[in-house]
Amino acid sequence: MPDLRRQVLESGKTISRKAASREGSGRNSRTNSAQNSRQTSRNVSRQASDDEDAGCLSDDTAISLGSFDDLDSLDLENNNTDWNQELLEVIEDILDRKRSSVFGREETYSAYCRLSKFHYVEELIRRRVPDLLAAFFRSIKAETSIRESTLALRALELLAITAADNTIFENAEPLLTRTIRDSTSTEIKAAAIHCLGTCTMFGGAGDDGIEDQMTYLLDVVASDGQSIDAEDDSTCVTAALQEWGFMATEIEDLENESEDAIQIFMEQLTGGDSSVQIAAGENIALLYEKSYTPQEDDDDEGEDEDEADGETGHDSDSDEETFRTGPKLVKRYNAYHNTPELERQLQSLATVHTKRISKRDKKSLHTNFASIRTTVANPRRGPMYNTAIDQDTNKHYGSKLTVKIGRQGVMHIDRWWKWIRLNSLRRVLQGGFAVHYFQGNRAVLDSLPVVMVRMESPTSRNAPKKAAKMRNNRRWAMQEYSDDD
Repeated sequence: MPDLRRQVLESGKTISRKAASREGSGRNSRTNSAQNSRQTSRNVSRQASDDEDAGCLSDDTAISLGSFDDLDSLDLENNNTDWNQELLEVIEDILDRKRSSVFGREETYSAYCRLSKFHYVEELIRRRVPDLLAAFFRSIKAETSIRESTLALRALELLAITAADNTIFENAEPLLTRTIRDSTSTEIKAAAIHCLGTCTMFGGAGDDGIEDQMTYLLDVVASDGQSIDAEDDSTCVTAALQEWGFMATEIEDLENESEDAIQIFMEQLTGGDSSVQIAAGENIALLYEKSYTPQEDDDDEGEDEDEADGETGHDSDSDEETFRTGPKLVKRYNAYHNTPELERQLQSLATVHTKRISKRDKKSLHTNFASIRTTVANPRRGPMYNTAIDQDTNKHYGSKLTVKIGRQGVMHIDRWWKWIRLNSLRRVLQGGFAVHYFQGNRAVLDSLPVVMVRMESPTSRNAPKKAAKMRNNRRWAMQEYSDDD
């Protein structure tokens, strides 16, 4: 029986045994009732189906800074020892469209998403990428059902993050932008926006392609979704904000874009949807963070630091070293022309107490915007939770954000670019993030910094086995990274 005490990362809630049992039997019961589906012949895994299987594909809830500290596989795939054979059968069913029904395609896409999420399948799909792309494209374009199209979009995302194929973006981008513009379903539009972001980042778009898509998504945000016929749809606007931020982490210099982008994001802070507000706020924090870069040999350190500290009235950089390690950061440009006005807006969200907001949303707003405001006030500070200000000394206090990866790994999230990338990868891979990280998915390893492996006590009864496992994990944990992004 799988360990059902793991947190469901998307909601921050635990999943009950009854709910897990119901989800796990979902595909079997639907499969047995289908008359035209070929799924009845498959050796079905005992893995509980994920959100796609339930038909709920949107990820329109921004994560609170303190909402989770454990990013691990849900351990529900462990009993499926024949997953590679099942994947090959699923691929054959996906490609055999002539003999499939809408229901059958939904089931095969759901199975593909589950298997490629909880296993690193690059070797098995390497030679089938063009065929899979063609099949996914047909389902996305046809929009025979919302579930089929959204599952196909999810499958395309997982293919892009797994296959290491630099032709995916150029092949997928025209269809995805057309789907975002023309689909009659806002659910499909939002899924296509997320898919476009993933294909852009991992499908070979390059810096020019990334910047073009950032411009496109910023227009979606600025028009409140009107530019894609989804006016005031918070799911689509949130998706555009999240993917813009994900792409922005890849661009080194955003000086020319910062002023206009922050103005657009500030307008989104005045809305009534907490997901939109948090996503906009995180992008603002990222832009302020990017206005500072590591000190170089020819920098006049004192002048830059005095200027930065004078603007915000905060501590010198020597105090900052108590919060984060690494190179000293020097201001390069003004992220926005009116930081005090922005800080007032952020402060109001960090202390909002209206009864029109649920307790959960209110807590999320307080936690996130206290941290966002701290970064705007002093961009040397990365994301924190439990943030507080000493009114006498004006010093900021807060806990560093630390995320556990699997059972051995720990990742310190001391910069906003790390937090935004982590959220984007977590949205795509969900509970399979640790599997992809430790099994060597290059897209994941290149996106995030090294995971620190926690050593087990030598007195542990299973110490030899655990030590061998950690030696293997450490092979992937020693990837070098740079804080220059």
